[in-house]
Amino acid sequence: MPREPARFGRITAPDRDWLAGAPPEPVLDPDIPIIDAHHHLWQRAANQRYLLHDFLEDVYAPGHKVEQTVFIQCHAMYRATGPEAMRPVGETEFVAGIAAMSESGGYGPVRVAAGIVGYADLTLGAAVEPVLEAHLRAGGGRFRGVRHSGAWDADPIIGNGSEHPHLFRREDFRAGLGVLTRMGLSFDLWCFHPQLAEAVELARACPDTSFIMGHCGGPLGYGPYAGRRDAVFAAWKPRMAELAACPNVVVKLGGMMMRLAAYDYGLRAAPPSSGELADMWRPYIETCIELFGPGRCLFESNFPVEKMGIGWVALWNAFKRIAAGASEDEKRALFAGTALRAYRLPAPG
Repeated sequence: MPREPARFGRITAPDRDWLAGAPPEPVLDPDIPIIDAHHHLWQRAANQRYLLHDFLEDVYAPGHKVEQTVFIQCHAMYRATGPEAMRPVGETEFVAGIAAMSESGGYGPVRVAAGIVGYADLTLGAAVEPVLEAHLRAGGGRFRGVRHSGAWDADPIIGNGSEHPHLFRREDFRAGLGVLTRMGLSFDLWCFHPQLAEAVELARACPDTSFIMGHCGGPLGYGPYAGRRDAVFAAWKPRMAELAACPNVVVKLGGMMMRLAAYDYGLRAAPPSSGELADMWRPYIETCIELFGPGRCLFESNFPVEKMGIGWVALWNAFKRIAAGASEDEKRALFAGTALRAYRLPAPG
């Protein structure tokens, strides 16, 4: 079947046959412990299933030493009935069940969804507290925080994750964020690079909140940003420097496949090698590490979204290539230690 151009900003089912055509490569540094700080589990459509067995098929692909993972909300398995505000608790219930299956040891040593980040509408303000309490009960000790996306762009081709163009500035949102903070939960911060000034404002205004910025701060490379890579980087870097000056913020490294649009994974004859991907993403990831330091950076797979354009082995090899010059302690922080601390996960063993 002829391949079609990638629909950047839109999730489609990975093409297994195309992924199988990737150049073979050995696993690099197989003994580095990994906590995957960001992945999803879902049944989006008949051809978009990514549940425990599907995820483990990737995780146990030869070589990378994944010990724990963090599930990030993706509108999966919401409750079909009940109060609207409570329906997202169904996602935590669903993932907690998968986490319990993994924790049994019957599916190998990795602990899937040791941490769970769900969704709650923080614009509820003080009324979000019972929703968060329900998440905590449903999570069985694994619920760690909320992602309420602020990702928005005026051009509809981008594909927004938020209905609110300035979510982070809303008083009701900030009131809900205050409840989240008081309850000892963290906030997964997600926006596009033109919105980073508002993310900086939020982090400064809420110094007691623990923020975990996703996907290197959301650089865009398609739609109105296509062909403007240098300009995008020049706009992105100083805002990330401002964010790095906020000690309550850490940043996830990765998750740029369908937004940075560094290559058209729909039309390429085969996936890139890990070396090629490392070269494409290196400017953003290395800059994040320079600005935040290894102790405030954590690698993420963003699977199965990244699987549209790269396989598991090559993705983590790309990260290891980018981190090759780091010390052993710095690598331990980048691949596991920062995630362990940021998401308050149980110590290995």
